[in-house]
Amino acid sequence: MLDTKVVISSFSVNDLGKAKEFYTQKLGLKLDNEMMALQFSLPGGGKMFVYPKPDHQPASFTVLNFIVDNIDKAVDELTKEGITFEKYEGFDQDEKLIARGRAVGKGPDIAWFKDPFGNILSVIQDK
Repeated sequence: MLDTKVVISSFSVNDLGKAKEFYTQKLGLKLDNEMMALQFSLPGGGKMFVYPKPDHQPASFTVLNFIVDNIDKAVDELTKEGITFEKYEGFDQDEKLIARGRAVGKGPDIAWFKDPFGNILSVIQDK
């Protein structure tokens, strides 16, 4: 079995200054280090490493999920910050673009959005 100390998520962007502003100001993450890349502390103890890549291509999948107590409140707060939520075919999303899986026994409530570089992020309420 893997003896893990901490889990680090990593993905690329093409502008570290813009990434620093987005992840600290819009999402409220704590920046730990910005030598050569950006390292953030994640709620719950994980870390996130955002590195520069001149030929960056956005991930075509969700790279980071934020677990929240109240998805409606989270979506409203992020919308006020200028974040736009994504509509995906195959998901029954409401007017806030939240897929309400809990009400129909099909998983958590989830809403997806993108960082300024096209990487897909989400907010999730599972209880």
